Amino acid sequence: MAKRKYVIDTSVYLTDYQSITRFGEHDIIVPLKVLEEIDKHKKRQDSVGSNARNIVRFFDKLREKGTLHEGVSLGDGKGTVYVRGYDASFIPADLDKKNADHIIIATALTAREESPEEVVLVTRDIQLRVICDSLGLRCEGYESDQVVEDAGKLYDGFVEVVVPDSVVDDFYEKQPVYIDNSMTGEQTLHNNQFVLLISEADPKKTALAFFQWYDSPIREIVRYKNGIWGVSARNKEQAFALDMLLNPDIPLVSVVGKAGSGKSLLSLAAGLEQVIGVESKYKRLIVSRPVQPMGKDIGFLPGDMNEKMIPWLMPVQDNLQFLMGDDRSTLEMYVEKGTIEIEALTYIRGRSISNAFIIIDECQNLSAHEIKTIITRVGENTKIVFTGDIEQIDNVYVDATTNGLSYVVEKMKDQEISGHITLKKGERSKVATIAAAIL
Repeated sequence: MAKRKYVIDTSVYLTDYQSITRFGEHDIIVPLKVLEEIDKHKKRQDSVGSNARNIVRFFDKLREKGTLHEGVSLGDGKGTVYVRGYDASFIPADLDKKNADHIIIATALTAREESPEEVVLVTRDIQLRVICDSLGLRCEGYESDQVVEDAGKLYDGFVEVVVPDSVVDDFYEKQPVYIDNSMTGEQTLHNNQFVLLISEADPKKTALAFFQWYDSPIREIVRYKNGIWGVSARNKEQAFALDMLLNPDIPLVSVVGKAGSGKSLLSLAAGLEQVIGVESKYKRLIVSRPVQPMGKDIGFLPGDMNEKMIPWLMPVQDNLQFLMGDDRSTLEMYVEKGTIEIEALTYIRGRSISNAFIIIDECQNLSAHEIKTIITRVGENTKIVFTGDIEQIDNVYVDATTNGLSYVVEKMKDQEISGHITLKKGERSKVATIAAAIL
């Protein structure tokens, strides 16, 4: 590939501050407007703010080696970094000269006019890519954090395996049954995966099983016929979820599902059962969900941290109140005692949480960095559950293949401490199910 000059947009730096080092031998142009845009985010207390602060420090270190206007080499066979302004005459008449994106485009157009190398604008902003294409400016997306190429290929925690009829019989007769490669063919099983055994003689003859690993016999999933806190599984995926949520040997669980699939309700029911149930395993239930944008909007709400979080956590409170038979006073009592705790993700850094059942809802709005920060807070005898819907993302800096929930699902699928299941059927109501499918 011939040497290029890459003009990197603000959205890339705010997603990955190390992006500037990922373009090999090619040169990097940093528009002055990008520096101004980054400065607006440096006080945020989330991953965006962290990336903003880190890239500013990176630029400051480059200054020690030379002048950014004249260019500073990144070394190790990498390109040179330049900070550049723009020629206002390169802003097309239809674009706004005060718009940050349009100024960045003008910087790229100016560089293209002055440079013998091909100039490419790199951004995570879809609209910016469309405008560039209409202007004949080469533009590429930045997706270095993708854990899967396509969201449809995300690990779902479940597999169907066709086996001899006798295997299904042995399984129901409590005989030890092992899954091996001769049964799965090209399918690779992962730790703590759920399996549907299908008889090759009769496809209607099936069995639901839990696969821990190849050297352990599969076991029948635990069926809670009387339900947990009044909640019973309505389909096989929900049965898998309850088995995993109540399994003390799996301290990290992720549950993905569309609106109304029961991911939050099942997780809360399992949490209540293990915190204030007859045989409690944990001392407290901690629930939270991200605030968008984290660390800023929460500050404009009145009251202390718990009062600020209430509007964002109302869906959680609705589910808790429902599980307690609409007894609001009992719920408030557990909250006052600290048995049920509301936690702001903004302030979770630095904590070590032990003896707790943690539920982080709406995790599709978290970045990989934020997910890592949360997981590293887990102490002894703590179970953490991540739930969300990767089709409903409100964070403009992540998408279905780069968000924190997808990241933890893919990265942890081969670990014996974790388990995952994707809920595929809506159970809230017919209205909610149809709306989630067609709207």
